[in-house]
Amino acid sequence: MKENEKGVLSVMRRSNVATLVELLTATSPRIREKAVTVICSLAESGSCESWLVSEGFLPPLIRLVESGSTVGKEKAIISLQRLSSTIETARAIVEHGGVRPLIETCRSGGSVSQAAAASTLKNISAVPQVRQLLTGEGIIKVMINLLDCGVLLGSKEYAAECLQNLTANNENMRRSVFSEGGIRSLLAYLDSPLPQESAVRALKNLVGSVSIEVLMSLGFLPRLALSSLATVSQNCRELKKNDKSVPNLVQLLDPSPQNTAKKYAVPCLASLSSSKTCKKLMISYGAIGYLKKLSEMDIPGAKKLLERLERRKNRCLFNRK
Repeated sequence: MKENEKGVLSVMRRSNVATLVELLTATSPRIREKAVTVICSLAESGSCESWLVSEGFLPPLIRLVESGSTVGKEKAIISLQRLSSTIETARAIVEHGGVRPLIETCRSGGSVSQAAAASTLKNISAVPQVRQLLTGEGIIKVMINLLDCGVLLGSKEYAAECLQNLTANNENMRRSVFSEGGIRSLLAYLDSPLPQESAVRALKNLVGSVSIEVLMSLGFLPRLALSSLATVSQNCRELKKNDKSVPNLVQLLDPSPQNTAKKYAVPCLASLSSSKTCKKLMISYGAIGYLKKLSEMDIPGAKKLLERLERRKNRCLFNRK
């Protein structure tokens, strides 16, 4: 069939399509498995998606996800994964009640089915209009759990992408991700050898909803480029208001080889150096001494920040005289 997909599709069009749809709901599990295997092959071919949707295959596929055999469920979910790549089909899957069985598969399905279900939900989460419904079905907690315990590596990547989509423009969802422990899970994923772009983007979505103090307590700062975080105006304001933030950042300038945060702390402090109060705090907590060592180590931005602080210090000494 894979060698002659156009021929198969042509035969299907000439035949009674309703028969194949009926086979997906046949009493015999074996017949259902054979039928869904055909549908899965057509879906994976990449040339039959719109036809499969228009001919009414979505509802029986979703029913198979709910109550089919292990093989039937797996093939049905892989079919939905392929079909959900378009916004129209993603919406249709939601309208036909596909979200709940997909979420249940993420909770307790086999490894292949779990990854395919996570990918399908990731595709669905790209549609802004259905994100609230997804949240109501508990998708946030499920995706965070996949980040922690997903069997296949792909499951974690799809979960991170899904969280990235959900937190793109919704403050309530960002708070939900934070309250469910999503930042810790995303950071753990960030530390792994897996592709990390989706985790970084999801974390950046959350930055404006979480205080710098909390980010620091979670170990966020050593992992993510603070220069990009500091460009978020809300975080800059919070850093400037909190007397503990600058001292904590200065401590991250420790030049020891074990400290990987120093290269991130420099640009973050540099972004705050326009504030006289922040510069005064940096100087009083020993930033100049650290920065001299970091300049010798050629840490990016250290020399420029050192010069800025030394000018401030010299100006203060001159004014006293």
